[in-house]
Amino acid sequence: MHWQPIEDLPSNWEKLASAELPPLVTVWNEQAQRLRSSGEFKTFMERLSREIAIETGIIERLYTLDRGITRLLIEQGINEALIPHGATNRPVKQVVSLIQDQEAAIEGLFDFVGGQRTLSTFYTKQLHQLLTQNQDSTEAETPTGQIISVPLIQGDWKRLPNNPKRPDGSMHEYCPPEQVASEMDRLVEWHHQHQTRQIPPEVEAAWLHHRFTQIHPFQDGNGRVARCLASLVFIQAEWFPLVLTRDDTGAYIAASEQADKGDLSNLINLFSKSQKQAFIRSLGLSEQILSEARRAQVVIASIADKLKQNQSASIQNRCRKVEGFAANLFEIASNRLQDIANDIKLSVQNLVSEAQVFTVSAPAGDSRSYYHRYQVVETAKQLGYFANLRHYHSWIQLAINVESTTTILLSFHVLGHEYRGLLVCSACAYHRDNAEEGERNISDIQALTDSLFQFSYADEEGNLTERFKQWLEYVLVTGLEYWNKSL
Repeated sequence: MHWQPIEDLPSNWEKLASAELPPLVTVWNEQAQRLRSSGEFKTFMERLSREIAIETGIIERLYTLDRGITRLLIEQGINEALIPHGATNRPVKQVVSLIQDQEAAIEGLFDFVGGQRTLSTFYTKQLHQLLTQNQDSTEAETPTGQIISVPLIQGDWKRLPNNPKRPDGSMHEYCPPEQVASEMDRLVEWHHQHQTRQIPPEVEAAWLHHRFTQIHPFQDGNGRVARCLASLVFIQAEWFPLVLTRDDTGAYIAASEQADKGDLSNLINLFSKSQKQAFIRSLGLSEQILSEARRAQVVIASIADKLKQNQSASIQNRCRKVEGFAANLFEIASNRLQDIANDIKLSVQNLVSEAQVFTVSAPAGDSRSYYHRYQVVETAKQLGYFANLRHYHSWIQLAINVESTTTILLSFHVLGHEYRGLLVCSACAYHRDNAEEGERNISDIQALTDSLFQFSYADEEGNLTERFKQWLEYVLVTGLEYWNKSL
């Protein structure tokens, strides 16, 4: 691929913006101050930063680290003593230093925003210096094709081309060294113009990230800097730093290659998904935040009572509105699952005797709405949030009894301990195996998507319905593939 000068935003950028983030941001903004002031939110942000710091090194192939140790480091902090021999392919001390550099860079982004500074080429060089201060060398290819280690230029533009070879032998050309300074000046200038135009954060973050990687201004470390620049856009919007993990690597590379061809949509979608998950995880923080808020209310009890009366009416209205949305989505899902059931019965009627394929559902308020708690909670654990079935719950299941029993379950419920007008729909599949005394054991519960379907009173119904139908189709295809593997 030949290098081309970077281009401004595509003309259709408005159509590329996420339809599901603005309603979620509305709910977040209403609770953000209460959450940010809590000790638990600070712990959440520290763990988020550690996750980003660890995973970015894995994505960049600076080191390997197994998942169990990664989780331990995220939960307990970056500590050499927590990394046993053989858990990584580099000296432990070096791995810890690289992770700490990334942590420091993320912390620096918050300081940068707090100081109300604006992005510049000088700051970009500072960022690179910080990210690479414990990386002395990088790989280079000689004219004969030999891979050698060379000293790393820290905090300054590259002096030689850094064009990688593709597996097919073709060359991917980045910006020539002599053009880097002017291209970076143009990138920063356009970014400032976009800030004035209030381009949606997910669009701007993806654009800035991709155009920076097109330039590839540094000898090495460009991916780390690019993700920090994307995080900077999100932090300036009072959102969350960009979280991409080893599990996102395939989608990340594919989206970047698609952007090279002029289509930013997949990269925007990937960044939007990361933000959505961070919003949902933060909104689902535990009861500790609520108890801290209540202690503060004691100090101003008389005012709080008045506010609470006014607010409760507002919250009730919001909950009624989102429950109306939920009822519509429930009906859409029920009809679609029944269509699937009919299609399966038709396809197997001459192949399998005694096949049973049917749907069962319980709308909100049904006496059976408390069923399937175990499956819903297990799915929530897999996706990292708290499923609240007390305030609202409805479910639909598709049971497929063809040689073995597979169930696809959709559940509408509240996210987190407090209900303020935000609902989610989760989807899982599981098997029911015959056991002693006629019992049937539930086994192999699997979430059918790594992203919940979330919706709130702030959604626009037309967009919400289309979003849900797309999500539902993905879930059903994944669920049918799960059934297929059991045959």
